[in-house]
Amino acid sequence: MKLTLKIWRQPDADTAGAIHTYEVDEISEDMSFLEMLDVLNERLNGEGEEPIAFDSDCREGICGMCGLMINGEAHGPQVTTTCQLHMRSFHDGETITIEPWRADAFPVLKDLVVDRGAFDRIIQQGGYISVNTGAAPDAHATPVPKDNADRAFDVATCIGCGACVAACPNGSASLFVGAKITHLGELPQGQAERDSRVVNMVGQHDHEGFGGCTNIGECTAACPKGIPLDVISQLNKDLRTAVRHGY
Repeated sequence: MKLTLKIWRQPDADTAGAIHTYEVDEISEDMSFLEMLDVLNERLNGEGEEPIAFDSDCREGICGMCGLMINGEAHGPQVTTTCQLHMRSFHDGETITIEPWRADAFPVLKDLVVDRGAFDRIIQQGGYISVNTGAAPDAHATPVPKDNADRAFDVATCIGCGACVAACPNGSASLFVGAKITHLGELPQGQAERDSRVVNMVGQHDHEGFGGCTNIGECTAACPKGIPLDVISQLNKDLRTAVRHGY
């Protein structure tokens, strides 16, 4: 395959960026998208040009580091992570535009790399259970109804990649926060801090500059793990309950 790549290049967080155009050929349709970028970077290195910076780690669709905007879509044309997107999803001769996550709360650090520390700070405000339980209890010591356990497992699959934010016209992280709230709220161990958790996490969400949710649904459509939109309803329900309880 021969492709034209229009890639966002930005030397650092304080310098304006721009789209640069590159031609690549001999690209196999069996390559992953990141392998294609590796091929380009090998060429740039050989030519003495600065390689394109992009995030990746596991390359197995688990860690969420690899997020890119590809032709205006979070993670590209398939509902998967960028590292699991293969070049057979594109056509010979196609022009592909590659940009970093487009969200004020995810500032660009260099080229295609963004700072997703805002997610970490939201988790620090309540995405955990801090009850002192002493020694580890037996696995069956605290019964969890199957429906609750299934729901908790389903929403715990969120990998924090940020596709929901990048896809949302408002730049909202409500799907991410809703997944974390719902995950812990379905379990008995998460009840002690349920009210303070939602208030603190939503407060940090707003402080970071994420937008508000208007239920457009682009977030769940782009989510590689299929987190359902109704976790946002659960988030709003928990927040209203916490306010009634005086938080």
